[in-house]
Amino acid sequence: MTGTHSVEKIGGTSMAATSTVFENVLIAGRKGADLYNRIFVVSAYAGMTDLLLEHKKSGEPGVHGHFVRNEAPGAWRTALTEVLGAMWARNAEMFARPESREEADRFVAERIAALESCLDDLDRLRRHGHFRLSEQIATLREMLAGLGEAHAAHSTALLMRDRGVNAVFVDLSVWSQDDLVDLDERIRSAFASIDLASEMPIVTGYAGCEGGMVRRYARGYSEMTFSRIAVVTGAREAVIHKEFHLSSADPRLVGESRARKIGWTNYDVADQLANLGMEAIHPRAGRGLRQSGIPLRVRNTFERHDEGTLIEGDYVSKAPRVEIVTGLASVQALQFFEQDMVGEKGYDAAILETLTRHGAWIVSKSSNANTITHYLSGTGSEQAAQIVDDLRAQWPGSVVTAQEVAMVSVIGSDLSEPGLVPRALAALDGAGIGLVALQHQIRNVDVQFIVAAQDFEEAVRALHAALVEAGTATDRAAA
Repeated sequence: MTGTHSVEKIGGTSMAATSTVFENVLIAGRKGADLYNRIFVVSAYAGMTDLLLEHKKSGEPGVHGHFVRNEAPGAWRTALTEVLGAMWARNAEMFARPESREEADRFVAERIAALESCLDDLDRLRRHGHFRLSEQIATLREMLAGLGEAHAAHSTALLMRDRGVNAVFVDLSVWSQDDLVDLDERIRSAFASIDLASEMPIVTGYAGCEGGMVRRYARGYSEMTFSRIAVVTGAREAVIHKEFHLSSADPRLVGESRARKIGWTNYDVADQLANLGMEAIHPRAGRGLRQSGIPLRVRNTFERHDEGTLIEGDYVSKAPRVEIVTGLASVQALQFFEQDMVGEKGYDAAILETLTRHGAWIVSKSSNANTITHYLSGTGSEQAAQIVDDLRAQWPGSVVTAQEVAMVSVIGSDLSEPGLVPRALAALDGAGIGLVALQHQIRNVDVQFIVAAQDFEEAVRALHAALVEAGTATDRAAA
C-alpha cells in the first residue's frame, strides 16, 4: 500500500554543502507538521569514503587500501588518524552549538577507536602467516564504508535537533556476525517504532546486512539502501538530491545555455544511463522502485523551487523525442571473426565466459553470420590485449582484434520519429565526423553511434544540436 511519505537521498557532494542542504532540502521553508513524513538517507560527506577505502577515480589508497597493501608499517594507522581529523574538521565547520559539536566529535572518536582496535587485532593475526584473512578483509571494507555514512547521518540529526526539528538518527550500519539479517528485515526493524508524522528519520546510506552491501553493490550501496527503504515502507515517492539536474547533455560539453532539464522520463531511460555508467540511480535500485510502482524524482540541491525530473514506469513522451545525448569517450571494440561460426552454436557463450573471467563490462554487442563485436567499458588497452590473446588461444583460426572507439548514445522514452537516424547521420557528416558503426534496437529507447575516440565531444555537440536543440519534427514544422 502506498504511504503518504517520501524517501529522499542526499548525495555526498550535496551533503558537503551543508547550509544549502538545510535551506533547500531538509527544512526548505517548512514548519510544524510539514517538516515530517519525509525519510532522509544520507551519503558520507564528499571525500570521506575516498579516505576510508580508496579514491574513486585515482585509486589512491585510503585506510582499507593501506591496510591491504601493508607496504609501510603503520600506514593504515596514519590514514585512520587522517580520517578522524577530517571528520572533526567537518564538524567544526558545521556546528555552532559547542555541546552538539562535542557530541559529534565524541561519536566519531568512539567509532574510530573501535575500528582501530579491530585493525590492530587483524594486523597481529596476519603476522603469524598461518591465517588467510580474505573474509575478514572484506568485512573490514564493509565496516569502514559504514563509518562515513554514520558520521554524516549522526551529525545531520544533531544539526536538525539544534534547529528544533524532531530528528531521529537511524543507524543501519551497526551489525555483528550474530546479526546478519537481510536488508529488508533490518529496515523493518529500524522503522518499527518510528512515527513518521512526528519524527524525521536521518538514515545511514550504508546498512550492515547479509552478503555485505559493498561486496554486492560496490559504491552504489547507498542507493540500494534508499530504494529498499522506499519499497519496504511503501513510500509515495522516492527523491534523489544531486548537485546537478538530469540534463539533455553534459553542460560542460554543450554549454549550460544549451543543455536542458529532461523533466519527465521513464525507468527504461534510467537503465540506459546506468549502462553507460551515468547513473540517475543504480540499476538494481531502480528495479525495486519500478516494480513497486514508486516514481523517482531527481532534483538539483541548489535549485530549491525546481521540481527536477520525474522518472516513472509507464511514461512515454507525447511525441517522439530525444531526451538525452551522452556516451562513453573510450570503449574497446572487441571484434571476433570466425569463418566456421556460420550455423554453429557455442561461440557467443564461450566469448562471454572469457569476458566474465577478465572482469570486462559489456556496454553493447552486435553480431552477424561470422562476427561478434562486444563494446567494453573500463577496459584498458592492456586488458583488451590479454582478452584478445585468450580468445586467439581458444580459436587459433579466428581473427580477434580490439580497437579504442567512442560511443555516443541518443536516448529517449520514444525514439520512433521518422527520419531521426538520417538527421543524426547528416549532423555527424556536417561536423566532419566519420561513423565507425551504428546500433538501433527495436525497443526504440536508444541509438548508439560508434565514432573515433577523438571525435567524442564534437559528436555529442553535433547530435545534441540536431536532435535536441532543433526540437522534434512537430517543433520544426511549427517553427
